[in-house]
Amino acid sequence: MRVILFGATGMVGQGVLRECLLDPQVDLVETIGRTATGVTDPKVKDVAHADLFHYADIEAELSGFDACFFCLGGSAAGMTEAEYERLTYQLTIAAARALCKLNPQMTFVYVSGTGTDSTEKGSIAWARVKGKTENELLGMPFKAAYMFRPGVIQPMHGEVSKTRLYRVLYSVTKPLLPLLQRLAPHYFLTTEQIGRAMINVVRKGAPKGVLEISDIRDAAKS
Repeated sequence: MRVILFGATGMVGQGVLRECLLDPQVDLVETIGRTATGVTDPKVKDVAHADLFHYADIEAELSGFDACFFCLGGSAAGMTEAEYERLTYQLTIAAARALCKLNPQMTFVYVSGTGTDSTEKGSIAWARVKGKTENELLGMPFKAAYMFRPGVIQPMHGEVSKTRLYRVLYSVTKPLLPLLQRLAPHYFLTTEQIGRAMINVVRKGAPKGVLEISDIRDAAKS
């Protein structure tokens, strides 16, 4: 399996990259981002690309892949809806269109979030934008597309979020995580589970395009 990974330096992306490197059937992970990961592994190829809205000048680097794991994203805190839409919807769709043209047999997996609004008409701006992004991805002529909607994500192997707000939240809640997991286990996923589930849906598919927390957990086991 040859994989393109967006957001490899973020918390989820770090976990997904780790699972790809551990999987013997993953031959190559090409990371696309503004900065290189710095990971030294024969399976990893970093492609530093400053403009994540345009890909014409690196098309030669984007062909011949089986899957894209799109883990790029951030908090909507402090952003207007237009700003969040640009960095969530427009950026994601620009990458997806470029990849779909070059890899029509690709499986595209997008990290969205629980509470995403598929109707695009709800009162919560980030949920509408995520819903719009999901809907367009599901309509693209990929071999398959899957929208992952995790809730609370537990980093398992030292993964660290690039978003300051999330780093603070994880730092504050870390001592409480074992208790919270016992009280509400259905809200939690680990970075390991997300990475395993992504690899498994490429190999085996999934019964639906939008995977909620329990669906992701099941896919990680399969």
